Amino acid sequence: MAHKFEIWKDKKGEFRVRFKYNSEVMFSTEGYSSKSSAKNAIKSIQTKGPNAPIEDNS
Repeated sequence: MAHKFEIWKDKKGEFRVRFKYNSEVMFSTEGYSSKSSAKNAIKSIQTKGPNAPIEDNS
């Protein structure tokens, strides 16, 4: 699979989500205190992301 979400634990013990495409990290989230919060972040990105507006600040 070329793209995927990963949940990982950082050095502070917080759960983070990163999105990878072809093994390259495209973005990562803030830290969450629980794995369920990290999973909720993924669900939010999956449902709200496709319709999110694009803001071009160039």
